[in-house]
Parts: sequence; structure tokens; C-alpha cells
Amino acid sequence: MAVVASIAVAGVALAGCTGGVGGAAAAPQPVTTKSLPADVQKQLSGAVQAAMKATDSSGAIVTVTAPWAGTWTAGLGTTTPGGKTPVTTDMTFRAGQITRAMTCDALYRVAASGQIKLTDSIADYMDGISSLKDATLGDLCDSTSGIGSYGGQLYPQEVANPARQWSARELVSYGLGNASSAAPGTKYVPSDAGYLLLGLALEQATGETPAQILQNQVFRPLGLQHTTLPGDAAAPPVAGGSEALPGYAVQRSSNGALQCKAPTDVTTMSATYSSTDSGVVTDITDLSTYVRALATGALVSDKSRFQNALAVSPTSPVWFTAAGGALQAGSLIGQYGKSPGYLTAAFSEPVSGLTVAVVLNNSTATSTTALSLAWQLAAIASKAPASGSSTAPAAGLPWTADTYAAAVQANAVCRK
Repeated sequence: MAVVASIAVAGVALAGCTGGVGGAAAAPQPVTTKSLPADVQKQLSGAVQAAMKATDSSGAIVTVTAPWAGTWTAGLGTTTPGGKTPVTTDMTFRAGQITRAMTCDALYRVAASGQIKLTDSIADYMDGISSLKDATLGDLCDSTSGIGSYGGQLYPQEVANPARQWSARELVSYGLGNASSAAPGTKYVPSDAGYLLLGLALEQATGETPAQILQNQVFRPLGLQHTTLPGDAAAPPVAGGSEALPGYAVQRSSNGALQCKAPTDVTTMSATYSSTDSGVVTDITDLSTYVRALATGALVSDKSRFQNALAVSPTSPVWFTAAGGALQAGSLIGQYGKSPGYLTAAFSEPVSGLTVAVVLNNSTATSTTALSLAWQLAAIASKAPASGSSTAPAAGLPWTADTYAAAVQANAVCRK
């Protein structure tokens, strides 16, 4: 539990450069049409419901696939606290920092087209920032550039001013002001400003907006019909004619106490604050498809992406590392995060196909709560018995479901 708690993600002018887009890629095919056994579904449902209570979420959407045993997809709870409208599996939500992996997909695909290089200096795309000359675009993707974050300072302002349209360059400047002392490429330091800067560099390289880049390089190649990077205006997280899962956040009073009896509806927000760091909108089916593509390399053929991974933190277990805009937990590859109204996590195992994606509709708890829930669900599903002629994987995960069930409860907020 201490390990999980320790890994929480604690005015710039651009130089000109132009280019086009990368080629298409095939989306991974569904791995099973069977349903997981009823007893496994009961365990999974119980885990999600416990996490809903711990995070004060009224609703959740989840999909879990163990190809040798089956799949389970469900909407749990209601769209509003104490409401009667049930959550459905086709509702859309903010993907949070899973966006980071998508932005890195775009980087690798544009690099594969020859328009840029992963080893290009950030200074090649920025004017007047000599301190970044030794950091590369690849470092931005890996979160090893040394650039800091803006979220810790500005998150309360974002929630309090949902309609404000933020300047990416202004947000990047906050990150530059919080730079790490570590040399580029040597230490993993998650940086929201770094991913915004990477989006700006890709915009310069391709001549397209970040929304167009992600559409052309990620969403369209994978056939994601309900995934998008929204425009600047404040709006609920909808895509492809979908209905949004409402999102909530509990704010603090002047004395620092959580105002649990009055959660704030933060469904409608401007995506300019999060953009290529955490601004993508998706649904659970698209998210599951995406994380399978991330884990299997369906979009990116560069095998070096997840090599030379670094520890997530000094206290992380040896099996938890970061590279290429993604996290590696044992044999799973994925991401997790927090955006106003939502806690999200998605992970997939490249060989076995074990895949988990989940969203909770209250962002008051720490982002590691979603991570713990995803790992708990993965551990439960990994023990599902094989069906028919299928064979369950021989290797397991380096943790137990109980470990991360306890971690979810350790991060609980607003206990009744």
C-alpha cells in the first residue's frame, strides 16, 4: 500500500517546422466472445463496488477480458449521487493520463514517417529555451526531460473555472519553472507540461492541430469511433454522438475539510487545460481496444519504445517501470490517471491478452486508487479457469488481489 501511495504524480515561442502524417494500422481483433464465469464476475463486481464506495463515486464502467476464460463488461451504479438513472457501458468519459501514451504513439508514428527524430532536441522546436538543448522529444515521451508539472499548482483553479480556456504555452511555462535537477534521460519524473510541450512540437512538425494529429495517428487507424480530443470550448466529454458519464469532485472548505455532502459536478470543462497530457475523451470499448493496441505494438513498430525502462519511484517494486509514455506492471502495459470528475486505468498483457479498463466518476481520491483497482481486477481475472479447449497462462502476476483491494481502501475519501 505504501508503494502505491508513493507513486502519485506529484510564455514559450515555438520554432517553425512542417510535415505530414503516418500510415494506417490495423486494430487488434476481439480476443473472446465468451462471458467470464459467474463467480469471477461476482468478484470483479464486488471489487468495483468497493472502489466506488471508497472514492464516493456514484457510478463506474469496467471491462475485463481473460481470453482463455471470457470477458465481462458492465456499467455499475447511477449517473448522479443518489439518482435513479443507471450507468451504461456506452457512456463516454475523460481518459485522463492514458492520453500520454496516445501522444507518444503519435510521436513514434510521425518519427517513422521521417518528419522528425526521437533524438531531436526540444530546443529545435522552441525559441529561447537553451536549458532544454540536451533534452529530446523522446525524453518528453519518456518523462525524463526534467521538465516539471503545473497540475499541483493549478488544479484547484481548473476545477473552480471550468470554462476557462488555457494557453498551452502558459501551462508549459509553469512546468519549466518547476524543472528537475536530474540530467535528461536519467530519471522518470511525470510531467503534464512535458506532454503539452510534446503536443506543441508535433503540431509544429506536422502542421496539424493536436486533435487532428491524434485522430490521424491513433483514433482513425484503430477505428475508435467514440474517442476524440475535444475543442477549446467547455463541454461534457462526448464523442461520436455519445452520452457522457457525469463526473464529480469534492472540493475543500476554507479549513481544508472535504465538503463530502456537496460534490461538484465537473462534467463540463474545457480540454485546453489537459490537451495532449490528459484531455482525450473515450468510452470503455475504445479504451480497451486502445490499450490492447498499446501493449501489442499495433500502432508502433519501434521495439525500443519500452526498452531501458526506469523505476517509477525510488520505492517502486522492481516490476513497476515506465517508458514510452506507458507503465509496465509485471507483464502488463498501460496507463492510469485522474482528470476532473474521473479516475481511469487501463492495462493489457501482450501475450495472454488479459486486459482491464475501468473508470470511476469521482476524482476526489488519488489517481493511484484507479491503478490499484485495475491491478486488483487483473489479479482476479488472471485466476479465471480456462473454458473449453483453452489453456490458462502458466505465469501469473507479481501481486495478489487482496493486496490492492487493501490499497483501494487505504485511499478512501468521504467515509459515511
